[in-house]
Amino acid sequence: MQTYRLAIIGFGNVGQGFTQILRDEGAELAQQYGARFQIVAVSDLLKGSVHDPKGIDPAALLDSIAATGTLRVDRLAAPDRREAWTALETIERSQADIVIELSYTDLKTGEPAITHLRRALELGKHVVTTNKGPIALKYPELKALAEKHNVEIGAEGTVMSGTPSLRMAQELLSAARIRKVQGIVNGTTNYILTQMEAGATYADALKDAQAKGYAEADPTGDVEGFDAAGKVVIMANLLMGQSLTLADVDRQGITQLTPADIAEAKAVGERWKLIGRVETIGDKISASVKPTRLPIAHPLASVGGATNAITFSTDLLGDVTLVGPGAGRIETGYAIVGDLLAIHRKLDK
Repeated sequence: MQTYRLAIIGFGNVGQGFTQILRDEGAELAQQYGARFQIVAVSDLLKGSVHDPKGIDPAALLDSIAATGTLRVDRLAAPDRREAWTALETIERSQADIVIELSYTDLKTGEPAITHLRRALELGKHVVTTNKGPIALKYPELKALAEKHNVEIGAEGTVMSGTPSLRMAQELLSAARIRKVQGIVNGTTNYILTQMEAGATYADALKDAQAKGYAEADPTGDVEGFDAAGKVVIMANLLMGQSLTLADVDRQGITQLTPADIAEAKAVGERWKLIGRVETIGDKISASVKPTRLPIAHPLASVGGATNAITFSTDLLGDVTLVGPGAGRIETGYAIVGDLLAIHRKLDK
């Protein structure tokens, strides 16, 4: 049985979802895969920090959050406890084997996550993240740093939550030669467009999405295509060996679409979707995020609500489409589990 010590940076919905999976499924994962994942430290900017080199009970972490909204050391049976460690101190001093970076996403600077990941890699620790910022902005640099220190980067949750889009492409489709990737990679906009097709105005559909928790109070990142553009960059760089930046993506959001546009497409058997696309044509690369009219028969056209979907166009298999959840507490937590098991498989050879 191999034990991996984990330090979690950021303990919001995703961190708690992952911890819930460890609480409920940790023993079965250990039995099935021979890998025991032990949380030894958690640091959150608002909720506090805790550390115990002997391991912290996942249930105790979740109980503390449920009862107080914070990581209260007096609620955790941890003989060596810390309340004042910063994120960097947690990375440097917790003796974790793997750092799970789940701080808030910033697609402009990538911070503080870039600093967290860079420091962990420099210290020879594996990293797993669901944070789009550092992977969209600095992946080539981080990958080089990981290779220098002989450690791994897991980033499955940055594109389609727990739906294994990156892993399927990297491990199962790479030999088929991927030439184009296009997909619905933002559930918020897909939900809004689905509601508009059912008759809602853009404003009403957005309000509904906000009420259901799909859209933020400031929805700009979603509706103007920034979130999808970050995911396009990640797919281009991780799956197609590119070094794109957000500036390379031709980006347009959905805010200009009207009920008349929706009706016009519907009348001719088409449907609007916000499509993120990256394609190689010869030695050139093209990347975009744009509202696109798709024939109803297209596999992406039938994907409604907050669901995500990606179509990989390959030389040997033609088109392969993957459909699944693109967000969610447990779903994104599962992406972390998948990355941890992938690291275990590489180290266990």
